[in-house]
Amino acid sequence: MTKTATRLICGLSLGGAMSMGMTGLAEAYESVPVTDGGAVQGKVLFKGTPPPPQVFELWRFPDKIFCGGISEKGRRLLREVIAGPDGGLKDVVVVIEGIQKGKPFTFESAKMEANVCQFLPFVSVVTDKRQITVANRDPVSHDIQGYAYDMSGVDIVLHRASLNNQGTTDVVNLTKGRKVFTMQCGRHPYMQSWGYAIDNPYHAVTNLDGAFTIGDLPAGTYKVKAWHPTLGSQERNVTVTASGTAPLEFTFEYR
Repeated sequence: MTKTATRLICGLSLGGAMSMGMTGLAEAYESVPVTDGGAVQGKVLFKGTPPPPQVFELWRFPDKIFCGGISEKGRRLLREVIAGPDGGLKDVVVVIEGIQKGKPFTFESAKMEANVCQFLPFVSVVTDKRQITVANRDPVSHDIQGYAYDMSGVDIVLHRASLNNQGTTDVVNLTKGRKVFTMQCGRHPYMQSWGYAIDNPYHAVTNLDGAFTIGDLPAGTYKVKAWHPTLGSQERNVTVTASGTAPLEFTFEYR
């Protein structure tokens, strides 16, 4: 998926919470006992050369001294595609699509932070009626701007100016079936982040090794989706047997 999502940019300075409204999708999921559950296990790989990073000249923006703490010759680099030494792709959300029942959906509040004028993590998983807590670890304030957009247009889902270390609490409502949002800082545009909304507990977000395991699945055939904020999404069908492990691999490349 390309930039058809909600982006978190320079807004990670909020130390509050955001709740995603997804037209009640989470209520459609039913928690039931799972016996002899199976698993989907595999890797997300990157093939080829990653795209060049976005380059921002620090002198153009406020707080250049502090935010320059992790700069390269007066520039901040935003790398949106990060691959590990063995080819694993970081920041990919892997989720079972359309599953209606299974293990309890005990989603905890997602946690993010602004740290040396960057948002960590770059990709977060959120869900309907749950909170995302964003803490500002910086001594400087940030102006958070949240957007959701696709071919039908753009929705401003969040705007909080002059966020300080106290943070803020807001509600982000995704409409029109959107699942992705992006946030940006109006003061420091190199601060960016993404959120992906899920409606069931069967999901994972990859680290540098690209590995994922989604377990405790009832036996059955499922559609598995892998989503990256700039490289797009892929889907595979996989059959999980009782107490079995189904292997699965995704390969992305930059075009």
